[in-house]
Amino acid sequence: MENKTPKDYSHIKGWGIDADPKNDPTYPMKHRTDAEQEGYSWERPTQQDINIEVLHSIERPNVTAVFGTSEPPSGLSGMIRRFAFKHSENSYLHWLPLLMADRVNVVEGVLDDFAKGTVPNIFAEKGWKADWEHNRSGLIQKVGIMALVATAAVVLITRKKD
Repeated sequence: MENKTPKDYSHIKGWGIDADPKNDPTYPMKHRTDAEQEGYSWERPTQQDINIEVLHSIERPNVTAVFGTSEPPSGLSGMIRRFAFKHSENSYLHWLPLLMADRVNVVEGVLDDFAKGTVPNIFAEKGWKADWEHNRSGLIQKVGIMALVATAAVVLITRKKD
């Protein structure tokens, strides 16, 4: 049975340093007025023009003033991202589809390269040159596992059923 009496950690240097609100380490940097609770405590930048689809959290009432425009959601990965942003950020239905959309987007990028007549340089894009120089044994292990998995997949696909 566990002892429920409070433990004394005063022998640990710095323990409980933030327990006293008057000893707030951020105080010299910021004068606390609690005005943040009323809304923006700073002047909001001018809203960037929205001329592409911008996905934003359902927890936000509006789009952030400034956002990235390099890759608007498209294709299957875009559909997955749109699904993810219909769910709260505290839900697996938000984060897991976003992870999956990233993986799908990689495949879409490779297919797009082939469609444009470009063969992607997987060796360079995966950083294998740096691995060869700095983590040779790890790279050999990684390539060995990939070869084993690929061989197993070929064997399973090509074996004859009796």
